[in-house]
Amino acid sequence: MLIETLKEIRVVLGSQSPRRKELLANLGVDFQVLVKDTSEDFNPLDSPMEIVRSIALKKLQAFDLPEFQDSLVITADTVVVHQGQILGKPKDQAEAIRTIRALQANQHEVLTAVAIAYQGKTYTFVETTAVSFYPMTAAEVAYYVEQYLPLDKAGSYGIQEWIGLIGIESIEGSYENVVGLPTARLYQELKTIVREE
Repeated sequence: MLIETLKEIRVVLGSQSPRRKELLANLGVDFQVLVKDTSEDFNPLDSPMEIVRSIALKKLQAFDLPEFQDSLVITADTVVVHQGQILGKPKDQAEAIRTIRALQANQHEVLTAVAIAYQGKTYTFVETTAVSFYPMTAAEVAYYVEQYLPLDKAGSYGIQEWIGLIGIESIEGSYENVVGLPTARLYQELKTIVREE
């Protein structure tokens, strides 16, 4: 079983996201969190899928050091795409409110790229989930932003928070992907990767 096999391998999560840490822990994987500063700049002419994959790979490349040679390193990046545009983290509450209002009654996509390094090989995949909001009142949006301060979240919201309980009309794809780590897909990929050693 994968969980037993991973106990013999040093697993490193290269992310400071508490959501990713919690999701990976829920899989039953023993791991340590190590974060390295990396640029999240991207070429705006690239597609959202190319952008999110390139950022996850940049994060992974920061671990290309002898000390991680025998480790299994996982990095990830998540973007929200609305009408072809990437919605990053809001710079302030006003921008968060504008972003959430723009997402109302429109479907948007959440893309998470995962990059994995193991035994000298690199693996990547991108998971996509489509999300639709119910229309929300200005007071509901303002309440969410003021109470939950989603300034560290792409797209200005966290689906696991109050807004997800009252505002999500439908999800097509992985819920965990919207939170920040597509755990089911990751588990399947790791089964293949670890077996390939």
